[in-house]
Amino acid sequence: MSSPSPTADVAAIKAIRQFNRFYTRQIGALDPYLGSEMSLTDVRVLYELAHRETAVASEIGRDLGLDAGYMSRILRRFESEGWLTREPHTRDARQSVLHLTEAGHAAFAPLQQKSRDEAAALLAPLAPAQRNQLVQAMGTMQSLLDPAAAPAKPQAAILRDPAPGDIGWVVQQHGEIYAREYGWDSSFEALVAQIAGEFLLKFQPEWERCWIAELNGERMGSIFVVRKSASVAQLRLLILSPAARGLGLGGKLVDECIAFARRKGYKKMVLWTNSDLVAARAIYAKRGFQLTKSEPHESYGKQLVGETWEMKL
Repeated sequence: MSSPSPTADVAAIKAIRQFNRFYTRQIGALDPYLGSEMSLTDVRVLYELAHRETAVASEIGRDLGLDAGYMSRILRRFESEGWLTREPHTRDARQSVLHLTEAGHAAFAPLQQKSRDEAAALLAPLAPAQRNQLVQAMGTMQSLLDPAAAPAKPQAAILRDPAPGDIGWVVQQHGEIYAREYGWDSSFEALVAQIAGEFLLKFQPEWERCWIAELNGERMGSIFVVRKSASVAQLRLLILSPAARGLGLGGKLVDECIAFARRKGYKKMVLWTNSDLVAARAIYAKRGFQLTKSEPHESYGKQLVGETWEMKL
């Protein structure tokens, strides 16, 4: 096995340090935290005391990475402020259960609200799709750096408008997936590139849409609705990455297309597919599409059966 590239390691370390500097400035971690006279560590301990059902000093110190001496000094200071009381632990005589007093909760409450307000201010300039992207990116960071703390279930997928580079990704996914799974040659990728290029060049925003599906900050799928005529919408370029299959995302994308076409007053939606695309055909059939035409053809280096499906809206 080859060793990791030293250049890549240096670049990654530099990127992490740069992000740390950026984010500590963003949240004001280098200043008295949240405008109080307390440090970030003090406020983190207060948070744990306020939110744990059974607060024990050794457990809080372990979870926050604080040594016992430092933790004891913080707790003594809180006691001297009248914010903290102790009672014997019912199962461990060596430990005390810690409780915030009313004064402790009163000291913590405005800090918690200010933290919420500052988080809201960070998100305020972002569009909804950008907010989702940011939240999912943070979830990805957490799951990579601490897999044990990763959520058991994947975060909900988001559907967003395409951004620069997304259409190229759609073409790439079609080329790679259909070559690997069906043995189709590069003429299929060329066809997808042509369809996607025409969508960009002739886009009619009042009548057409593209959705890019994201899961945990990663692109996982796409679908397009194009205007075939004044009364007919065409569904095109449904694709799902292998990692997104089995999550219901394909159906969600098709549902968005149908809902959009109905809102725009289309009377019918049509699509063209091939008989061996079993999973996609099942999605269409479940939503009321009906097979109206079937015809053999030789394309993409294979003998195929093309199908036209239609649904009245």
